[in-house]
Amino acid sequence: MLNLNNWNWQPPKDWLQLKTVDLHTGGEPLRVLYSGLPQIRGTDILEKRHYFKDNLDYIRTGTMFEPRGHADMYGAIITEPITENADFGTFFLHNEGYSTMCGHAIIALTKLVFDTGMITKDGNEPELIIDAPPGLIRSKAFRRNGSVEKVSFLNVPSFLLLQDETILVDGIGEVTFDVAYGGAFYAFVDADNLGIGMEEKDYNQLIDWGRRIKHAVMEKYDITHPFEKDLSFLYGTIFTGKPQNPKHHSRNVCIFAEGEVDRSSTGSGVSARAALHHAKGELTTGECITIESILGTTMDVMVTGETTYGPHKAIIPEVSGTAHITGKNEFWFDPNDPLKEGFIFR
Repeated sequence: MLNLNNWNWQPPKDWLQLKTVDLHTGGEPLRVLYSGLPQIRGTDILEKRHYFKDNLDYIRTGTMFEPRGHADMYGAIITEPITENADFGTFFLHNEGYSTMCGHAIIALTKLVFDTGMITKDGNEPELIIDAPPGLIRSKAFRRNGSVEKVSFLNVPSFLLLQDETILVDGIGEVTFDVAYGGAFYAFVDADNLGIGMEEKDYNQLIDWGRRIKHAVMEKYDITHPFEKDLSFLYGTIFTGKPQNPKHHSRNVCIFAEGEVDRSSTGSGVSARAALHHAKGELTTGECITIESILGTTMDVMVTGETTYGPHKAIIPEVSGTAHITGKNEFWFDPNDPLKEGFIFR
């Protein structure tokens, strides 16, 4: 007789066993790996990310790719803090490799550590200092009855790199674009000018065109971070356009990494957009705008101040959004499984 209540099988000791918590921010998934990981060496977050990439990349592919994940899965590793006074460290995983910054992950991680008790702090607006690849990120949770309802974070200095450039893109034609940085570099294009929709039905065309534009820009332009070589690359294409809700400022659809579609408004993307609009005189300090995602979920972004970042005039953006916990997993890697490191279809 089947007796699931008495099922106590355990995997063999030579199987890798990883524990994760899954969340989403505005629909964009986050799989947080928090237990079972081998030691990740390095004296700072970028060194740890390098070590993971060179020695443990099978964990990324095994948890992001099928059969445990999917082509649009996104992940984060939690590490011990590196910087004095930081609460923890993190870096980010996806289908292509490792991103420089992820706003939706910061929002979800803040929700995770407070709601699950990984970190305990008093008050209804506790704050975190997080070691991330582009630098220290400061986030704040807004709690009611012990549960985090909203998260905001101060992002790294964000700036406009290229303005009103044009490029001929195979299969599309002439494309006008800006490149801005909000923890990662994005090429911004106006969807209406290109004649492309920004709804769920346009998903495949957005992926195709987003990849074409990204690679065309990468081939012609040098995308250079003022301080870190590891951050000097174009992460994705963001299509912008009119919102469906007239109360909102606009809509973002971000195609990043190897054709991933961000289901959220993209935290680093709205930071870059704030820098772009501020540089063009379209957004003032202290002004908050609400930006939709492809799902209609939203993030708010506000310019909190101006600064310089290397040779660039920059802003400090504050991004706000909501996250939800969706589940807990224990993944097993059978050493005899020929597909243990995952596979992917795009």
